[in-house]
This record gives sequence, structure tokens and C-alpha cells, in this order.
Amino acid sequence: MIILGLFVLVAVGVVVFREQVAGYVEYPAAGYIVVILLVVLLSGLVNALLVGLKLVHVSGLLSPIKTGGRAVSQILLIVAGASTAALFIGHILGFIAVIATGGYYVLRNLPSLGAPERRHFERLFDFAKFSWLGSLQSRMFSYTDVLVLGYFVSSGLIGIYTAAWNVGQFLILFSGTLQSTLFPEMSSIAANEDPQAVSKIVEQSLTFGGLFLIPGLFGGILLGERILQIYGPEFPEGAVILNILILANLFMGYQNQLLNTLNAIDRPDLAFRVNFVFVVVNVSLNVILVSLYGWIGAAVATATSVAVSLVLAYWHVDAIIDFRLPIGEIVRQFAAAGVMTAAVYTGLRAESTYRLVGHNFAVVILLVGIGAMTYFAVLLGLSRTFRETVFRNLPLGLPFVSR
Repeated sequence: MIILGLFVLVAVGVVVFREQVAGYVEYPAAGYIVVILLVVLLSGLVNALLVGLKLVHVSGLLSPIKTGGRAVSQILLIVAGASTAALFIGHILGFIAVIATGGYYVLRNLPSLGAPERRHFERLFDFAKFSWLGSLQSRMFSYTDVLVLGYFVSSGLIGIYTAAWNVGQFLILFSGTLQSTLFPEMSSIAANEDPQAVSKIVEQSLTFGGLFLIPGLFGGILLGERILQIYGPEFPEGAVILNILILANLFMGYQNQLLNTLNAIDRPDLAFRVNFVFVVVNVSLNVILVSLYGWIGAAVATATSVAVSLVLAYWHVDAIIDFRLPIGEIVRQFAAAGVMTAAVYTGLRAESTYRLVGHNFAVVILLVGIGAMTYFAVLLGLSRTFRETVFRNLPLGLPFVSR
């Protein structure tokens, strides 16, 4: 009922001010925006139901489905000549894939429904008075820079910026899945014992929070232009933006784990403070830096605001829980990413010199595959923690993966 009311309220506003919306976006997008609003709200409802039904593993799979479906749809539509509309339609299709997949599992597991009572609304309000800013922070991390850019740069540059942002967001998917998986465990332990009891889980979350983002940062520096070229010939212009946004997502990956901890140990008030600082710094820096430096300023503002909130989140968690920062594991991940960079750079130079493949998309897929295999192979050799984790989670043991 609440979601439906919010949708109707905002949808009516978008329709009433559709001319102003079209003028801001520089495209008649009011209809697309109403549909996007609907699928975003329905997707959030489906995710919440899955977590409530303890189907966290299914909920975790929805993020790569959404981002992957959105990226693939946008690329295919752009190749087919859909132009700017591809960005909107691809976004919608990514969320529809989530709703369809998650909705199937919800309907299979949802018990009988009844009309809500007053106490249900009261409990939602008690929870939401702190948690709402966390949701706002997530939305602002994704959209504030784009919204501010709309007042200062052309829609073409915003399209390039959005494409770079989508690539950077793809790398944070594992962090989000890790966050969803660990929250119920930490919440249960903290409720039955004390916050200190979750220290080992906090260390594990930080150990793997940058597992994909660290090599993604190195890979973005080497392959950023070629990755963005998949979207179109003008998109490689955003390569520097892509690198800064991947760094921002790396900071956010660690910050998410720390905020997850604060919420799990029943300290949403501290998470609220961290989110409030992020919101204030993010909006302020975006307005200032975008007006001065354009889209580079937007990317720097996003990365800086996340870095500030990351430090604050660490300070709050460290004040409550005595845990060890897994510096050694993070250094090993950077070392493995360094070896990966050498392998990818060698392949990139060979292709540029001898034109072994020719087609840009095929080159990107090949080099990303080489990089991924190199990174994980080296990390398996360097990190005992990573080896043990892989060994525990493999359905069948492999002879070359030992403790």
C-alpha cells in the first residue's frame, strides 16, 4: 500500500511536469521515467520479500541479473540503432528480469496474505525513521552526479558518463551479495550474544569486499577505452571517468560492509550518521566540482564523498567491535591484480601490434578472460584464506586446490 501510494504520487508529478522533465533530460522521457519508477519499486519489494522469506541466496543473484540484463540490453539496442532510448529501455528490461525471476520464487514460498493492521504501519515507521537515509544514500550514490550534470553538460556527455557508471557498478555486485548474505548471520549472533561476537565475520566481509573491485580498477585503467567503445565510437572519451568511478565503487564496497555491520548489531543510529555525512558531502561537492570541472568534477565528488563516509563508518565500527583489519589479504589481492595487469598489458600490446583478433568486442572478452584467470590463479597461490574459502564452497574438491 505504501509503495503504491508513493508511485502514484511521483508518477502524477512526472506527468504533470513532463515538459520540464523533457527539457531537463533533453529527451521526451516522462513516459520512460514513470515505467522506470514502477519497476524500481516492484524490484525493491521483491528483494525485500526474498530476504524476509530467508531466500537471501536468490536475492543475491538478482543484482547480477539486473546489471547484466541492463548492460546487455543497452548494448544490443544501441547496436540496433535505438540511440538514446536504449539507455531507458535497457534500464527497464534489467529490472523486469529481476521482477520476473524474484517474483517466481516469492510466489512459490509466500504464505497466505492478510490485510495490514495499524501495528504493521507503526513497526515500519519505527524501523524506517533510521533506515530511510540508508536507502537515500544508495540512490544518491547512483544518481546525484548524473542529476547535477544535467544542469551543466550536454545529454551526450551524460550518456557517456552513465555508461561508465554502469560498468563500474557491475564490479560491486559481489560486494552487495556478500552484504546480503552476511547480514542475517551477524544479526542473529549479535542478538543472541554481543556485538563483539561478530568480529570474525566483519574481518571476512572486509577481506572479500574488494575481491572483484581491486582487479576491476587495474583492468579499467588498461581496458577502459576499449570497454566503453563497445557502446559506440564516442564513448571512449569517458575512460578517465570510468577509472574514477571504479575507485568510488571500491570505497563503497568496503563502506557497505561496515554499514551492514552497524545495522546488524542494532546500531542503525550510527549508520544514519554515516549516511547523513555522505549525503551532505556528496551533494555539496557535486554542485561545487561539477560547476568548476564538469563531469570530471562529478566523478571526483562521488569518490571523495564515499571515501569520507568510509572513514567515518570504520571509526564507528572500530569503537564498538575489536576486529583486525585484513591488510595482508588486501595487499595480496593488489599483488595478484598487479600480475594480472602485466598479463593483460602483454596481450593488449600483442593484439595492437599484430592485430591477432581485430574485432574490439572479441578483444575485450578475450583480455578480460585472461585477466580473470590470471588474477584468481595468482590469488589462489598467494592467499591461504582465499584457497580455504574456495575449497569450502566448491561442490566437488579439485586436486590442485588444497588447504
